[in-house]
Amino acid sequence: MRLAVAPDLRKVTITPAPGLVELPLPLAGEGRGGGFSASEVVMDEQKPTWKVSSKLRANARALRRNSTNAERILWSELRDHRLDGAGFRRQVSIESYVADFVCHAARLVIELDGGQHFSDEAERADAVRSAVIEAKGFKVMRFNNHDVMTNRVGVLETIATAIAERTPTLTLPRKRGREMEAIVEKKQP
Repeated sequence: MRLAVAPDLRKVTITPAPGLVELPLPLAGEGRGGGFSASEVVMDEQKPTWKVSSKLRANARALRRNSTNAERILWSELRDHRLDGAGFRRQVSIESYVADFVCHAARLVIELDGGQHFSDEAERADAVRSAVIEAKGFKVMRFNNHDVMTNRVGVLETIATAIAERTPTLTLPRKRGREMEAIVEKKQP
């Protein structure tokens, strides 16, 4: 191995001895140096098209920090793609509301309702909130906190069924050779 130091002492070049295998450099931000620094990596400068007010964003952050026991229990089952591989986010801003859990792939919103949601006035407000969220193309599912605490498996099965219904499934095209053989076989009497 040969070591060459540049006069300004900032650049060091290491040349491996003949016969030695040199490992590839790790990707940016990984491993033992080399690669690109984080400032050299070019990011796509396109920003999201929606606007979320700073007040609503701060409210969502506060709700994430101060979640209820039922929200914590359900989040432990939904996070990290644990439910049928579906990705969920929690306390997501949609229009002027903050939804408890959102699966963007299935366009599904999960709302957990505590005792304060069972008055007539609160039910009307929840209906308006659901209508606004559904107008954005989401399906809203509501569960009360008691159901999550006492029947977690049933709640998760209901959510999994809704995800399966709403998530597009990819169907692979059949191989052309097999299709042609099937068509030829059908044509022959």
